[in-house]
Amino acid sequence: MSLNVPNHKVCTWTQDYDNPASLATYTANGGYEALKKILAEKTPAEQIIEQLKISALRGRGGAGFPTGLKWSFMPRNYEGDKYIVCNTDEGEPGTFKDRDILRFNPHQLIEGMIIAGYTLGARAGYNYIHGEIFEQYQSWERALDEARAAGLLGNNILGSGWNFDLHAHHGYGAYVCGEETALLESIEGKKGQPRFKPPFPASYGLYGKPTTINNTETLASVPWIMRHGGQAFLDLGKPNNGGSKIFSVSGHVERPGNYEVRMGTPFSELLEMAGGVRGGRHLKAVIPGGSSVPVLPGATMMELTMDYDSIAKAGSYLGAGSVIVMDDTVCMVKALERLAYFYFEESCGQCTPCREGTGWMYRVIHRIEHGQGRPEDLDLLMSVGTNISGRTICALGDAAVGPVHSFLKHFRNEFEYHIEHKRCMVGA
Repeated sequence: MSLNVPNHKVCTWTQDYDNPASLATYTANGGYEALKKILAEKTPAEQIIEQLKISALRGRGGAGFPTGLKWSFMPRNYEGDKYIVCNTDEGEPGTFKDRDILRFNPHQLIEGMIIAGYTLGARAGYNYIHGEIFEQYQSWERALDEARAAGLLGNNILGSGWNFDLHAHHGYGAYVCGEETALLESIEGKKGQPRFKPPFPASYGLYGKPTTINNTETLASVPWIMRHGGQAFLDLGKPNNGGSKIFSVSGHVERPGNYEVRMGTPFSELLEMAGGVRGGRHLKAVIPGGSSVPVLPGATMMELTMDYDSIAKAGSYLGAGSVIVMDDTVCMVKALERLAYFYFEESCGQCTPCREGTGWMYRVIHRIEHGQGRPEDLDLLMSVGTNISGRTICALGDAAVGPVHSFLKHFRNEFEYHIEHKRCMVGA
């Protein structure tokens, strides 16, 4: 999150390539200046939240909810403990941006969490880190030690009289713990299963106290907004879609990786940055926001811009910005079988529609892929998915259904070919 994006001249980024995650590198680039100014001037929380609203910063973890509005839900006059929680449980297939923030720029996230704690009246924060990225967990811990040694965390931060500290919590790789209430249950030492809502975390969150939960990239965007203003951040993007965004581009491209671009950048430009489709092959399909969002045909994606509203109008979601590119060698039945198996395995089992329905969908798709499909299976898949959607405590059930319904909508002919000919259409 350097925000050193194309055509953006507001900041330049001086990088120490030998130690990019260090406190020295971050402060050399203006790091913690926003925090120092806020504490010195005792900036009212209302002013900070107002700048976030102006910025049109939307949650970068997938939901795209306006951050300023979310922060305003925290009860102001509550006198007990309150918490800020960072969701770095990056378990969505195709998503790998947050771990790079921890690896290369952890202090921007730390500053963002401190500012959030100040604004929301919290005295402690937790970063819930995905269980399979232990190297990044260690990088985060080193950065916390640096910040404490510099007086940026702990008691009487920078002589302001305000106390705040941050802690790390290591997950164990459960996909469902990316859901914010399951994440809270896990931090509390309980089985990671979603809670019924209401009550919502803003009133009853971690340890039963008011809690605000944001994604890693969301919180890492806060210091820049506080330094340059909400309007400058909004101007980087487009109305209702402020700022820059990190897109994790994977699949059949020449240069998979993380690319930070302005919101509203055409997908065609992002694809070009990633080197285009591998081997010059034809673009067949794209999953624009991680495996849980509906797939879109390649021709449709080439006409879209990378922002929440544009992707939503096309029938999918920007999600966490996890762009999975598929070329014309992909069998869509086999691809869907793999996705369906993932959600079947990752269902926590708490809700019957999800626990049973994800298994049904996987087994039906599996038999189609292996030449045992029946013509009525396609309608059965649509029916099972409809009976899962909207009938579970959390969104994992809907996440499992999204790929199934969208693959059948856009590539039904491949499924019909599999059923009729008992083999794959691709390469036939």
